[in-house]
Amino acid sequence: MDLRKLKTLIDLVSESNVSELEITEAEGKVRIVKGPVGSPVAVAAPVMVAAPVAAATVSAAVSAPAADPAPAALEPSAPTGHVVKSPMVGTFYTASSPDAKPFVQVGSVVKQGETICIIEAMKILNEIEADKSGTVTRILVDNGQAVEYGQPMFMIE
Repeated sequence: MDLRKLKTLIDLVSESNVSELEITEAEGKVRIVKGPVGSPVAVAAPVMVAAPVAAATVSAAVSAPAADPAPAALEPSAPTGHVVKSPMVGTFYTASSPDAKPFVQVGSVVKQGETICIIEAMKILNEIEADKSGTVTRILVDNGQAVEYGQPMFMIE
């Protein structure tokens, strides 16, 4: 899908009373959902025709760890607590601007609904809110790092 067309669709969603839009074309599928602040959030990246190849790669990667369980047993204990995952693909930022104070740090107490980071996707800054109250025990992503949909970003206990 053409980026100009995608930008136009996002603008239409943000300016209208439509809360969700899903479009399927030969090149792929995109779903745009208007966030709580009123800015649209693209929640799914376009799916390209080469998806069967990607699926084969993922299944091979998933089966590899199952074949070799010994290294997993040697790792430190798995982190406990609630995992906050990325709701979209984009660039992770800890603060609203480079010179601003980070929204949260390790040890910060957060309330459900409080902004904990920003993810930039297609030149749109999307505030990501805590989906659970608690104390931030780990930040799993570096500032300015690209994140994938569903990637763990924070641990909250």
